[in-house]
Amino acid sequence: MFHGMHEHVWAMGWVWIIAILFIIIVIWFIVKVVNLNNQQGSNSKTPLDILKERYAKGEIDKEEFEERKKDLL
Repeated sequence: MFHGMHEHVWAMGWVWIIAILFIIIVIWFIVKVVNLNNQQGSNSKTPLDILKERYAKGEIDKEEFEERKKDLL
């Protein structure tokens, strides 16, 4: 009688360990996703950066670059 009860208690211990590991993995995944989103947001370009890129690519000439730069600043 007691032998079966001990096996049941032992099995319940494994369920708790698996549940805790699952919760830790879920929390780790959420933290990773949030950090990834924060990193992508911090790498966003300013309008002046975009203007400089367009000038460097030759999409706009120097005159247009200077006019738009004055508007931004």
